[in-house]
Amino acid sequence: MTRSAHEISEMTRSGLNLIKQAISIYDQDLKLAVANRRFKTMFSLPDHLVQAGASFSETIRHLATQGEYGEIDDLEEFVTERVEQARAFKPHYIERKRANGTTVAVEGGPLRQGGWVAVYSDITDIRRQEELLRVQSEGLSEELLKRSEQLSQTNRELNATITALEEAKQELTESEARLKSTNAMTPAHIARVDVDGVYTYTNLRLHTIIPERPKDILGMGLREALGAEAFAHIHPRFLNALKGQASAFEFALKDSGNQVRVAFTPDHDANGAVIGAYLLSMDITE
Repeated sequence: MTRSAHEISEMTRSGLNLIKQAISIYDQDLKLAVANRRFKTMFSLPDHLVQAGASFSETIRHLATQGEYGEIDDLEEFVTERVEQARAFKPHYIERKRANGTTVAVEGGPLRQGGWVAVYSDITDIRRQEELLRVQSEGLSEELLKRSEQLSQTNRELNATITALEEAKQELTESEARLKSTNAMTPAHIARVDVDGVYTYTNLRLHTIIPERPKDILGMGLREALGAEAFAHIHPRFLNALKGQASAFEFALKDSGNQVRVAFTPDHDANGAVIGAYLLSMDITE
């Protein structure tokens, strides 16, 4: 069954809402194209700033007035500078301390047809771990501690750069392609299967969660795509999803040693009947 662009967009949006990172996509006119629920909650944004067509400059102005960027002498000058930076559409990665005490990593990449996508990750725990290491490592030299922290941040920046390079290679000529590319940036496997357990959508990241599995599983059944070991864990939850039951669970793969977390969300048609299920899978081994 061929799905419309609107249906694919809604399916993808549902998948994005399951991800713990905040995601936003602005077009070449700096109008919001799509954002997930986490983008709204992470920054406590009002509804009108997370609707399609919302202005980037208005969002920056709102965040600035809420103290997101600390004390600002000239609000309008600050907003203008941020808008000019955004219009440059250059890949970037920054980490900044927020007014509420948390630390966020912001990874942005340009889209081929104009505009850009940004992924916001809460790295507060990582920063706390680094501070804990510093407190507990009195015997280590200051230079060694600084070098360790620099290497940690460099690694995160390098991962962001790799993601940006992969993004630049994509031929993003329409909304569906743009959203698929956004999914490809996420550290998770997002997919949909129909009532027969056949994959009708995938962001091509199953092999990063379950080693040695195929990259392109579109059209495959669950058993063929996942392999016998993972299928045995996932299939019972899939059957529950067909009954309308959402679930989240974890299991270990004996062959690879990976620990995997999976979330199932039933897909309903306009009449409320279950016509498939969405899957979000993450490698939580670390």
